[in-house]
Amino acid sequence: MKCSLLLMALVFALYTNAQYADSLLSKPYYFKQLKTIESGNYVVRQVLKGKTLALSDLEIKAYTLSPGKGLRSPDRHAASDVLVIIKEGELVVKTGNKERKLGAGSIAFFMAGDEYTLSNAGTNPATYYQLDYTGRGTRQTGKADSTFALDWNSLKTSGTGKGYRRDFFNRATSQVKQFEMHTTALNAGEASHAAHTHIQEEIILVLRGHVEMQMGDNFHEGDAGDLFFVTSNVPHALKNTGKEQCEYFAFQWRNQ
Repeated sequence: MKCSLLLMALVFALYTNAQYADSLLSKPYYFKQLKTIESGNYVVRQVLKGKTLALSDLEIKAYTLSPGKGLRSPDRHAASDVLVIIKEGELVVKTGNKERKLGAGSIAFFMAGDEYTLSNAGTNPATYYQLDYTGRGTRQTGKADSTFALDWNSLKTSGTGKGYRRDFFNRATSQVKQFEMHTTALNAGEASHAAHTHIQEEIILVLRGHVEMQMGDNFHEGDAGDLFFVTSNVPHALKNTGKEQCEYFAFQWRNQ
């Protein structure tokens, strides 16, 4: 009897670990190396797709919209939050009866189920990153359930001694208990900090400059548009290896 119970416990543990195992590893994703698929009004680039410690599904794509063209929220958005980061150009973001024009560096965050439309408001192509994710466990409620947008030019910066920092948000969403996002600017030759770890997965998205990203024992170079995914508890750090100031987005989340 005891052997049977031990066997059942072992099978359950293996099944649970398989369900919750990360399928995304710490890795760089270089914008210029991403495959492009053209679809009439836009070009799409698949960045990454998989599972993480806190997320049952994470997908990042980069879209380039032709002038005057737009896209509606995807069907899968009913069960996932969506974060949009504008890389270049201008987008008109519409949710319900609200409409807002946003430029490069600005973001829009859509809670699960909130329908939206993104349109290219300029005369040149507009490129943006779209991050879709579904959290593990129970959907969050209350203050988490509100869509919002933040204009790059309206956000204040605070000096760090090495450059400056621009805080975007730190809050619960409909899918995770905490989602934090900011940008860091580093002067030439400066490092963000010594290599460190934390349970939260993290994404680094380079906005400008040339950087070196450490993930574990590996060091990777990166330029504007490149993205680094760092898994839970992997030592990481970033250094500005260019001659000019660099700047990058850093965002992380937890569901515990």
